[in-house]
Amino acid sequence: EEDGAVDRDPSEDDPDDSKDIRLTLMEEVLLLGLKDKEGYTSFWNDCISSGLRGGILIELFLRGRIRLEPLALRRKRLLERKVLLKSDTPTGDVLLDETLRHIKATEPAETVQTWIELLTGETWNPFKLQYQLRNVRERVAKALVEKGILTTEKQNFLLFDMTTHPVSNATEKQRLVRRLQESILERWVKDPQRMERRTLALLVLAHSSDVLENVFTSLADDKYDLAMNRTKDLLDMDPEVEAAKARGTEMIWAVLAAFNK
Repeated sequence: EEDGAVDRDPSEDDPDDSKDIRLTLMEEVLLLGLKDKEGYTSFWNDCISSGLRGGILIELFLRGRIRLEPLALRRKRLLERKVLLKSDTPTGDVLLDETLRHIKATEPAETVQTWIELLTGETWNPFKLQYQLRNVRERVAKALVEKGILTTEKQNFLLFDMTTHPVSNATEKQRLVRRLQESILERWVKDPQRMERRTLALLVLAHSSDVLENVFTSLADDKYDLAMNRTKDLLDMDPEVEAAKARGTEMIWAVLAAFNK
C-alpha cells in the first residue's frame, strides 16, 4: 500500500506531544504566521493563502484519504501525477471534508499544483470556480479559537473594521515553535527520510507560506544562521529524488515542488 498509514492519527508519528492539543497542519501554519498581540498575519504576506491549501492536501494524505497516482512504466514527474481518492471517510474537519468531496467528484483527476490553484480560486475557468475554498484563513482561525488558542477581537483600521485573532494560549504556540527549532538544531539528522513526517511537512508549508522566519526569529544570531542554513539545505533537496526514497512522504515533496516551480 501507499504508505501503510491509512487511518493513522494525524499526530501519531510525533510521540513527544501526546498530551498537547491536536492541531491540523493548516492550524499550525496560521498560528506561526499570526502576530501574537495584533492577531493578524503580515499585510505583505501573499503566500499564506495558497500555503494553507497545500496544507490541506498534505493533511488529507497523512490521514490516508488521498494519494498520488502510482508510478507506471513511464515514470511521471511529481507535478504530472494526479491526486487520487483513497478513502472518502469524513475526517470531522470541515475544510478537509469539503476538499475531499471536491476531489471525489472531479473527473478526470487533477495534479497537486492544479488543486492548490483551484482551492485558492486561481483559475480562468468559470466552471471550476466552484472548487474555491472561501474564507479559509478565517475558518482556520475560528477552529483555533474553539481550541482555546486564539481569541476574537474587532480592530479599527481607519477606513474599515477587521476581525482579529490574538494569541490567547501562548504556551501552545511556544511549544510548536520549540518543536521546530529542536528538530533543526538539536535533532538534526541531515536526512529528511529520518524526520517525522508532520515536522517535515510543517517546515515545507512554513516555507511555502512565507512564515518560516517566524520560527527562528527568537534565536541568537549564531543559532538563527545555523537553523536557516540547515532548513535551506533541506528545502533545496530535489523533490523527485526524495519522494522516490519513501512513498509515505511523496505528497509533501509534491507540494514543495509545486511552490518551487
